[in-house]
Amino acid sequence: MEEIRVLIADDHPLVREGLRHVLELDPRLKVVGEVGDGQGAINLARTIRPDVILMDLKMPGTGGIEASRVIRRELPEIRIIILTVVEDEEILEVIRTGASGYLLKDVEPGEILKAIYNVMEGKPALHPVVTGRLLGELNRLSTPARAEDRISALTKREKEVLALIASGESNRNIARKLFISEKTVKNHITSIFRKLKVEDRTQAAIYAIKKRMVEV
Repeated sequence: MEEIRVLIADDHPLVREGLRHVLELDPRLKVVGEVGDGQGAINLARTIRPDVILMDLKMPGTGGIEASRVIRRELPEIRIIILTVVEDEEILEVIRTGASGYLLKDVEPGEILKAIYNVMEGKPALHPVVTGRLLGELNRLSTPARAEDRISALTKREKEVLALIASGESNRNIARKLFISEKTVKNHITSIFRKLKVEDRTQAAIYAIKKRMVEV
């Protein structure tokens, strides 16, 4: 795998220093910038085009949610991993940023490295505690009948693809396991997103977990 370029966005210097030390444990990862606010993250993302951004949500001025939205809209190829303290965050707003991963700030260093590699492979990186809170919010706000209608709209093959997405499989692995081409996988995913009314793999994975298509 080629070198992965990472931008750190957090308003606490000690947190940024700690994250840098974690990333330096892996020679394949390179920290290409550090910022302390969301607007700084937007500006640097536009100029240096990192592969991954580790994004705190609570920052002065432009926060992580708005910064993530702007970056995802302008530079969709950049993967964003949200760093969150679950009890303090607006969970549904976190989902709507379109970020690729959601981690608690107190995770083990190895989990951060694993999350970076997962999102680079197109897999969602969801901490179990974060997933639990997300599902709780979705269960509280969703309409059961409408949710069932969306699932029933999927074909058998689309349900198989969705379950594999939720299990963290890449398009290549899905194609191999279902004996279909990657192009066919992409077509199924486009249809799944449209029918479930979601915007990315992470939202689709959360939906599948909520409907118990896979176990958390």
